[in-house]
Amino acid sequence: MTPPTTTGPSTKPPRPRSPRFPPHNAPRVWFLTTGTSPIAIALARQVLEHGDYIVAGVLPLEFEKNNERSEEFREFLEEVKRTERWRERLRVVGLDGRIVGQCQAAIAEAVEAFGRVDVLLGCTSEAVIGTVEELAQSSRSLSLVQEQFETNFFANVNIIKAALPSMRQMKNGHIIMLTGITGHLGTPGLGMYCASQWAIEGYCDSLAYEIAPFNIKMSIVQPNMEVNVLTNRLTSVPPLPQYSPDVNPAPLARDILSGLLDKLDMSNNPPSPMEGTSPDSPASPASGDSALPNPSTGDLLSSPHVTSLYPPLALSVKDALIAETVHALTAIGGHDNPPARHIVGFEGVASVKEKLKTVSEELEDFIEVSSAVDIAKGDESGGIADQN
Repeated sequence: MTPPTTTGPSTKPPRPRSPRFPPHNAPRVWFLTTGTSPIAIALARQVLEHGDYIVAGVLPLEFEKNNERSEEFREFLEEVKRTERWRERLRVVGLDGRIVGQCQAAIAEAVEAFGRVDVLLGCTSEAVIGTVEELAQSSRSLSLVQEQFETNFFANVNIIKAALPSMRQMKNGHIIMLTGITGHLGTPGLGMYCASQWAIEGYCDSLAYEIAPFNIKMSIVQPNMEVNVLTNRLTSVPPLPQYSPDVNPAPLARDILSGLLDKLDMSNNPPSPMEGTSPDSPASPASGDSALPNPSTGDLLSSPHVTSLYPPLALSVKDALIAETVHALTAIGGHDNPPARHIVGFEGVASVKEKLKTVSEELEDFIEVSSAVDIAKGDESGGIADQN
């Protein structure tokens, strides 16, 4: 008998709108290394609503600045105050991960407040934009290389080392490191950022074997490059003319990100005709003014000075950008058998597969060449080894 055919929409079950938290017997205690990041705030809302506890590390200097990033975190704190079931489940601690003593004090405060740390989420990150040569132009640009590693590598290493003793004593814990597919894929113009991502991933891969006997799990979560880069601070060094798009065809990160930021500017602030002009006619500059428009956010990445900024993401854009990553974090955080590595999104998986395929082909070519050399060396009829 032939099976009945179905027409119409797919019978595949829809993707769950709310995260599926792993089962557990008691509320978990999460420690977020950068509580002001959009991912940390969205994650905190999810796990607080679920009944877990949150300890959010905040860089005091960043929190005191009156910018959009600190304002978003202040709004979240007001939301916590208004929500009674959240109020006693959140603790904010001062934390500069680059300082070992602050890491130790922050973990100690978390343990004192809630008894333990079950899940440590390393989400401290920033991106320095510039080619290798551009980063070597001045003492300031050279110092950015060290700062890149201090933030993306050592800050996360310091908080991990501070948390391990208590996790080892409990014989339980889960460390999640949020990196990106840049931990697999090199990106022109983001060389130092990618290097810091590869460094922390190599550290975590090695650490996982050392802490496994203590029932401490390690997971690396890799979202698309845009997730971490566009939700954290961007710092750009002055471009060199040799790497301008009209001279150098390499698809540099500066140009790609500038285009993205310009699109964000257009979506947040659509252009409107100046008073006294029609929408179809060009706007006339005022007397004595130059005809150059105000620089867009994307233009700032090509500034002749070192420039730092937080990408101006609208709330709807930000929520859509981080939704899948937050879903993945809540699904594996504290799981009894979490994945060692989780690549978020089909695009990221496809990119990494293509990269690994290329590397495999290169290794096969290398082996063939090496074998040919070895045969020549051992050839008794006058190989390389006999030519003396």
